[in-house]
Amino acid sequence: MAPARIGIVTISDRASSGTYADLSGPAIEAWLRRAVTSAWTTDYRVIPDGFESVRDTLIDLADAAGADLVLTTGGTGPAPRDLTPEAMAGVIEKPLPGFGEQMRRISLEEVPTAILSRQEAGVRGRTLIVNLPGKPASIAVCLAAVFPAIPYCLDLIGAARIETDPAVVAAFRPKGA
Repeated sequence: MAPARIGIVTISDRASSGTYADLSGPAIEAWLRRAVTSAWTTDYRVIPDGFESVRDTLIDLADAAGADLVLTTGGTGPAPRDLTPEAMAGVIEKPLPGFGEQMRRISLEEVPTAILSRQEAGVRGRTLIVNLPGKPASIAVCLAAVFPAIPYCLDLIGAARIETDPAVVAAFRPKGA
């Protein structure tokens, strides 16, 4: 079985210009290293905010790089340069609104400003794309909330199979799947 290909994309003007170190992308990768037990490789990118940069990167990861899963961080707030959801709308073929709903629900237990978040998820071909918040602590909370559904979603779209450590996150698959 070929290893799963996972794209990690940090969307930030300041991180992409080197104004500050990206902490969010490494937080995603660290969480995945604890949670995913099957073989996987990563395609890690740091890009500026903006519609075209996000759209083009997501299309490249899905169509050219053959990513099974793409996890983005940043660009989901209400600020003028936060255009990740708008770019997602131009990329995905099937929206999966439950991911964003669950991330906002769980995040609201921690911070009231979670209602400002516009995280989304959707499918492009055989790639699942999930937008995560930009703060490392929020990333862990959101991944723990939605990752139980990700391995089965990947199965359903014909992507690589991912197994998880149930002590970190228990993947749900119907019996026989």
